[in-house]
Amino acid sequence: MTPEPVQPALADAPAAAPAKNILDLNAFDPARAAGLEPAAAALVARRRRAFGPTSVLFYEEPVTVVRGEGVFLHGPNGERYLDAYNNVPSVGHCHDHVVAAVSRQLATLNTHTRYLYDNVYEYSERLLATMPAEVANIVFTCTGSESTDLALRIAESASGGTGFVVTEGAYHGNTAAATAISPSSLSDRPKPVHVEAVPAPDVYHRPAADLGARFAAEVTAAIARLEARGVKFAGLVVDGIFSSDGIYAEPAGFLAPAVAAARAAGGLYVADEVQPGFGRTGEAMWGFARHGLVPDLVVMGKPMGNGFPMGGVAARPEWLERFGARNGYFNTFGGNPVAAAAGLAVLDVIEGEALQANALATGRHLLAALRDLSGRDPRIGDVRGAGLYLGVELVADPETRAPDPALATRLINGLRRRGILIGAAGLSGNILKIRPPLCFGAEHADTLVAALGEALAEEG
Repeated sequence: MTPEPVQPALADAPAAAPAKNILDLNAFDPARAAGLEPAAAALVARRRRAFGPTSVLFYEEPVTVVRGEGVFLHGPNGERYLDAYNNVPSVGHCHDHVVAAVSRQLATLNTHTRYLYDNVYEYSERLLATMPAEVANIVFTCTGSESTDLALRIAESASGGTGFVVTEGAYHGNTAAATAISPSSLSDRPKPVHVEAVPAPDVYHRPAADLGARFAAEVTAAIARLEARGVKFAGLVVDGIFSSDGIYAEPAGFLAPAVAAARAAGGLYVADEVQPGFGRTGEAMWGFARHGLVPDLVVMGKPMGNGFPMGGVAARPEWLERFGARNGYFNTFGGNPVAAAAGLAVLDVIEGEALQANALATGRHLLAALRDLSGRDPRIGDVRGAGLYLGVELVADPETRAPDPALATRLINGLRRRGILIGAAGLSGNILKIRPPLCFGAEHADTLVAALGEALAEEG
């Protein structure tokens, strides 16, 4: 496939707003603490004293929660919030089967990974069975950030390079190495010399006759920029639903030419599956599978344990063997017996409750309802996504498609007042991010869309 020329943004579109740091999206302003009701203000003050200034809260009025159940979070005074935001409790808050499995294992054995115990091998075998046969090994960690960090080290060992290509709004974790390839965490600082960023595969602002060819051309150009300054290319790191960039899922398959270009340049394809994995897109268990791809490395994080702290890197054996021959690696608690129990229980629930099929059906229902709403309100410029990961782009002008982050912030808080929790995404923070637990049903989708319609009407 011949890469098509890189196309500019819409000719009449205004200059893009400065990129926002991911921590600024929907963030609580501590200066507003005095206006909170007394109990919440007291908790904010305690948090500030203990955590210092680096811990971020959501919403103009932070949400206090005391209990979770399924797709709902509950507050201390009888409040109930429909959770359309949290992917970490992937099969639902406090799912009975996961709680029982974790509790039972915690009461039996939990220790480090230098001993033999069978449930971690059972989990490894079941998890790897959901992946292509070529991805046959796994290393367990405790977090997605640790997983990203390890995947980068393996890619460097396999390729002999140190340079990585990511997208402009990507987030891949918060270790030093993961932050370096997370432009959304570095919006006010220059990119490290070993990192190049390419635009997200956005056809709303940048139409393309062949999105796959254009994205591949941009990745190829980024690799050339690395090489021009003496940095050997190591890998392309991609979250297959481009979640922090603004949620770009279609058309399925467009990612394949870019992966081919990365491999032709001697690099690996690292699939970050923390966001699209475990059936969330509905069409496949893994985001890379929607694109017909077999990755070199697969990064996973907390959704694999329904919130229990666990992560992992699945790998082609040849790359892990090369890494192991040159490097020592161990993770004291990655793959501990309780983590394995949590992971097995999550797989049980995804299969037993047909949650991948539910993500597909509910996601299609929600997408159609949101698009119907967009047809009645020009402030909704675009609705996109796959399964139970959708984005609603808000614009100040439907002709220029200028982002409207202020409206997004007001709507997020308007929904919070109506008992619905969602988030924000995108370089400008103007995209509503809808990413609920996989048990989210059509009735919950209808509640969300009705509330969004009310919040838009309230805006005038």
